[in-house]
Amino acid sequence: MKFSEVTKSFEELSKTTKRLELSSILVDLMKKSGDDLKTLVYLMQGKLAPDYLGIETGVSEKIIIKALSSVSGLTEGEIGSRLVKEGDIGELVESIMSTKRQASLETQELTVRSVHESLMKLSESKGQGSIAMKINTLRSIFISGTPADSKYISRIIEGKLRLGIADSTIIDALTLAFAAKEDHEAVDNAYNFHPDIGHIAELLRNGDINAIRAIGPEPLIPFKVMLAERLQDIKSIIGKMDQGAAFEYKYDGLRTQIHKSGEKVRIFSRGTEDVTDQFPDIVKSVAETFSCDTCILDGESVPYNPETGELYPFQFVSQRRGRKYKLGEMQSEIPITVFLFDILYLNGESLAGKPYGERRSILEKAFVEGQSFKLARRLVSSDEDVIRAFFNQSIEDGCEGVVAKSLAEDSIYRAGARGWLWIKLKKDYQAELSDTLDLVVVGAFGGQGRRKGKYGALLMACYNQANDTFETTCKLGSGFTDEFLISMSKELSEERVESKPARVVSKMEPDIWLDPTMVMEIIGAEITVSPIHTCAYGTVEKESGLAIRFPRFNGRIRRDKKPEDATTTSEILEMFLSQRKTVS
Repeated sequence: MKFSEVTKSFEELSKTTKRLELSSILVDLMKKSGDDLKTLVYLMQGKLAPDYLGIETGVSEKIIIKALSSVSGLTEGEIGSRLVKEGDIGELVESIMSTKRQASLETQELTVRSVHESLMKLSESKGQGSIAMKINTLRSIFISGTPADSKYISRIIEGKLRLGIADSTIIDALTLAFAAKEDHEAVDNAYNFHPDIGHIAELLRNGDINAIRAIGPEPLIPFKVMLAERLQDIKSIIGKMDQGAAFEYKYDGLRTQIHKSGEKVRIFSRGTEDVTDQFPDIVKSVAETFSCDTCILDGESVPYNPETGELYPFQFVSQRRGRKYKLGEMQSEIPITVFLFDILYLNGESLAGKPYGERRSILEKAFVEGQSFKLARRLVSSDEDVIRAFFNQSIEDGCEGVVAKSLAEDSIYRAGARGWLWIKLKKDYQAELSDTLDLVVVGAFGGQGRRKGKYGALLMACYNQANDTFETTCKLGSGFTDEFLISMSKELSEERVESKPARVVSKMEPDIWLDPTMVMEIIGAEITVSPIHTCAYGTVEKESGLAIRFPRFNGRIRRDKKPEDATTTSEILEMFLSQRKTVS
């Protein structure tokens, strides 16, 4: 498939924010892609392969600028100055290639396959001579393709296509293109257990829906972890779980999935990132603790004080993330205990379809507790006073609260899904006017006074799962230190876009629109009805949404969460309704 056909479709996608139009364009492109479908859907994601393989091009903006300079005749300084002003490397490449392109006889028409192969070579190139090789490869791409081709290839290299489509949009389009409407849930479930969009695309193109339906947890393939809804009091939780519930401590750590297959052990984050190398102590302990041939475990990695046994907060374990050096020191200074609360696979058998109670029983028999691995502390009860005492004890023990888990027969493990099978109750909800939410930054407002020249406030949004959009719910301007404002403004400037992103639903117009990528944790006074915000718009009152009153940043950027993992519209609506019942 010619890459120019992809570019044409990308241009059409960039000009619409209508979901049906986005889907139609994607479906048409997929249907005519032929054998290139698998590669095409990776490029649509702005990637070369699934996240868990950790394949990146290793190309910086500096290398793109050098390649662009060699093609255009402009100096690197001139290109760098223009990039500072214009912001988007893709737009800059297109603009320069449109006016400064040098002719060459050594060109070859770009195809989806040739572009992917070239970018894969960039990712594999290491050591001496690799920078020169990368510059020459990019130079060849820029000369061979159209200016628009070069724009999108540059964006793919950066992993930021800015087309307003997410993984869920691509999955929806694949289902429409190659399956029946009734297969949608099966395709979603398959992708949540096997988040390799190219693999799913190939099965669908071959019409192998039975293989899609058979996909479940598989050792060494990360899955999208099951998530919890939230309620603000114990009575409401008991009412939701009328077939009985177990209450587990909600630990403040790093959500961790551990895979064992023979002697191989891999550790993945909640976002399916391979973090094995950052936790060699856990890898070593797996072999010492679990005698099974294969297993998949779900839990929370929590740092602790080895002298007192006290649990440290999340920030301590996050210091391990991305670290390449001094890991030995970190293991001694910040040892880890993994509190396990679920098991999805054991000795060749998937357990995901079994009820929670049965999975917990299997987990309890699968290992003997030690310092490295423990069972999440649990209570089975329907007595409010007993549960409240357990909740208070969890706070005393350094946890965030509790997670209630249904004991009903249908309490299967639903990968990637939120639902009322799991409900969390955090200490923040117990304060009369304090809620903690994970919201996505979608826009920024210029600062005044001391904040002049930096972002003064941010437009924050929740995630609407029903239609894959981000709906605004507050303007955040409190809780920032001067140092944080400087670093945040610099980081977010890389997400700047010229117009409102396709997936953002907003009535407000910030000074700067930003791609919805950063998740921040905030505290709010209460949830109120608002005519200017779009969260749950029209649900509570006509022509009004829901807003967080007096929002304040609590200092935590949730780099472990993707924007689709943010607090959902339905969660905020449920919290508002619970809040209103309490007040009345």
